[in-house]
Amino acid sequence: MTDASRTLLVTGPGGDGVSAVAAATALAGARSGRLTLLLSREPADRLAALFGGVRPRPGGAPTEAAPGLWVARIDPAADFRAAVLGAQRAARSTLATLGSATLEDDELTELPGAEPLAVLAALRAAHAAGRWPLVVVDLPPALDAVRLLALPEQLRRYLRRLLPRERRTARALRPLLAQLASIPMPADGLFTASEGWDEALADGQRLIEAPGTSARLVFEPNERSAATLRTALAGLALHGVGVEEIIANRLVPGGSDPWLAGVAARQAAVLAGFTEAVRLAQPPRRLRTLVAEPDAATLAELLPPPPTADLPRPMPVWEDRLADEGLLVWRLPLPGAAKDALDLVRQGDELVVTVGPFRRVLALPSAPRRCTIAGAAFTAGELTVRFAPDPARWPARSPG
Repeated sequence: MTDASRTLLVTGPGGDGVSAVAAATALAGARSGRLTLLLSREPADRLAALFGGVRPRPGGAPTEAAPGLWVARIDPAADFRAAVLGAQRAARSTLATLGSATLEDDELTELPGAEPLAVLAALRAAHAAGRWPLVVVDLPPALDAVRLLALPEQLRRYLRRLLPRERRTARALRPLLAQLASIPMPADGLFTASEGWDEALADGQRLIEAPGTSARLVFEPNERSAATLRTALAGLALHGVGVEEIIANRLVPGGSDPWLAGVAARQAAVLAGFTEAVRLAQPPRRLRTLVAEPDAATLAELLPPPPTADLPRPMPVWEDRLADEGLLVWRLPLPGAAKDALDLVRQGDELVVTVGPFRRVLALPSAPRRCTIAGAAFTAGELTVRFAPDPARWPARSPG
């Protein structure tokens, strides 16, 4: 990922017009003079409707949809089949030894979990190409999107626990073990696969955590969507993803008609409550409902282009209050989080933070590792944890 490249992640509650806003956002970016790529999971017919009949090419190849704008369709099923067939080729000798039958392309169907990996692979490939200064990603619905963005860090942690580096070095003993056991050992590619997995996951994690990556959230202002977006906001903050803008979609104009006036009033009340609950610095951008579902060109006229400046990421902040209070203080912004949905556990040198359906394991720096937790609080959308030095592990100060 070059210094000038940016990634804008677009998500929101399912059915609230996220894909249309993602397409319009990408078009607005291209119109601002940046070569832009839109990665979308939408069917080809849907993308053609958004872009005036331009259909993306099969196989995920980028297609020019407008001047400066290219569109690539993510196909999880095709990616899953390619991955399985590739793994079979790498394990051909092992499978033959075990007498296992291989699977053919036309009998493979994608398994649950294939979509997040396909999205991450497409994002990684887009930035590796080095062609597009702006990549806009139409993510799955909000809660699934947070899980997707957390996946590289979580899988890397599991990989380190299950296959630590020191164990991988034991592969030098494979020829000896094969002779002693009198059976063929798996091919070298299988033993080294974990390094490849870790490298790919590390690339994905770097892209998600890069200063040029941020999210644009879309929701229709009703109670269900507002509650979903609050949970997603807290999850994004937990995993360090900054939110560039929140868009309130499909707003109904008020007027003399009693039904329209009632809907508009309910939407205004939801927006006011949401803005107050998550302590937004500025209210969501408002998009009015159009008579027909808008195409990307129509909607792009109502949206600002994606930002060019880096957005600050929500990160844990440490405060050294040892001189005044004898404490180290850890603060983590969690906008939208509900106090009764928070949980905090220390496990050795790590903090395990749970926010609703999301959980993240955070490693402690060296100084707090030698402390005990003296208390925690959640106020004004921020989790605060106080650490007191452990006399048994903290170096004693010199007299005077």
